[in-house]
Amino acid sequence: MAAVDGGTGRGPNAGLGWGGPAQMSAWESVMWRAEGDLRTRSSGMLLEILETEPVWERFRNAHDRATVMIPRLRERVVEPAVPVNSPLWVPDPHFELGYHLQRIALPAPGSWDQLLELAARLTARPLDENRPPWEATLVSGLENGRAAYLLKLHHAMSDGLGMIQLLDMAHSRTPNPGTYTPMAPPSSEEPVGPMRLAADQLRDGIMGAPGEFVRQGGEALGMVGRTLRDPLGTADRAVRFGLSLRRMLAPPAVERSPALRGGGFGYRLLVHDVALVDLKKAGKAAGGSVNDAFLAGILGGFRRYHEHVGVHVDEIPMAIPISIRSDDDHLGGNRFAGARFPAPVGVADPAERIRIIRDFIRTARDEPAIGFLELLAPVLSRLPSAALTELTGNLTKFTDVQASNVPGLGHPVYVAGAKVLRIYPIGPRPGVAAMVAMISYDGMCCLGFNVDPDAITDYELYRTCMVEGFDEVVALGT
Repeated sequence: MAAVDGGTGRGPNAGLGWGGPAQMSAWESVMWRAEGDLRTRSSGMLLEILETEPVWERFRNAHDRATVMIPRLRERVVEPAVPVNSPLWVPDPHFELGYHLQRIALPAPGSWDQLLELAARLTARPLDENRPPWEATLVSGLENGRAAYLLKLHHAMSDGLGMIQLLDMAHSRTPNPGTYTPMAPPSSEEPVGPMRLAADQLRDGIMGAPGEFVRQGGEALGMVGRTLRDPLGTADRAVRFGLSLRRMLAPPAVERSPALRGGGFGYRLLVHDVALVDLKKAGKAAGGSVNDAFLAGILGGFRRYHEHVGVHVDEIPMAIPISIRSDDDHLGGNRFAGARFPAPVGVADPAERIRIIRDFIRTARDEPAIGFLELLAPVLSRLPSAALTELTGNLTKFTDVQASNVPGLGHPVYVAGAKVLRIYPIGPRPGVAAMVAMISYDGMCCLGFNVDPDAITDYELYRTCMVEGFDEVVALGT
């Protein structure tokens, strides 16, 4: 969440609904309740590079106004005393902006490496589960007179596309202060605690039971009617869904690379830029998209890395999110599905890698069970926390790399009058050797790499390999 003092990219009331309903979805509940395991911790960060350092008072006041415009940022999570239902977002009666907002000065010379080391420490640090799960940091002292803005949110608040919606609302399109009229903060209500939440959910369940029975009965009758009208078609759809679910649940038919096994909990960060037009041309030249070219660049970097460390593998297990968000979905929240595939890291031709990736993603999007996590989440969210974290933590042991591409903002934005030059996403790294995320911003593709220092020990080699991997992909479009 950035400063709001020069106008927003959406209507003045758009932020009121950001984040969705007060009750978490089952999938958001899983992410929240699995936070206790370092393998499944899901907080992510946006690292913004600012042209100049904003005035602190203006920076702070802008955040104060933004948290009023977007009430979810002043809400904390309350768990029911018995986790038979999802947690609830409720206003934090003790909200204190000073706890969430801080500033840090880098010591001289204020290098990129110093900034990335700081960002890694802040990303790895757990959020306070008793407060609204976000924090922001203004970093001064960066070389060439620049500053940085670090925004950290828990994944239960939003997926990547929801975060871009947040940035569009909360960033300014002009460096000039706006004529924003302060609004009154949300009214203080009686605090909601675990016992009251459990009682309210039990009461709502009892009161809503007749209606739910009628709804489910209607759905059952509708299914019976469809089956009677088209018994073969109904059976065929069921079989296809079952086979699809089996494919989605099965781990990729490829072992993890011996060069990427570490299992540490540390974070090591690096960033890289690629012109959006160059990545578009590269993808188009091979019959693919920007996202296909992005993934091909990552795999090209890993191919080089394996060659340098003397390990030959043809494929590595890779996971990617696929957005299932529609125009009718609320702003913020989480609307994505996961897909895993044997990534062609041994294919030297970048054009061929793009074609393989393109074909896989097209197939994955057409899977009937692509949203299977939403089907399983209601069951998973009711498991005891220890069992849930063990189960979700074990799911990560089958994957070497995760990658995520989020379409970003196509225009420049400002933070309290300071122009944002770059926006790098730092995704959570749930037990994998590397998490690579990309956001497009004002004509540039900004890549953030979060790697396990126990798995990728030669950091400079890895950095060089990744740059070369994207260079060879970009060369397709020249």
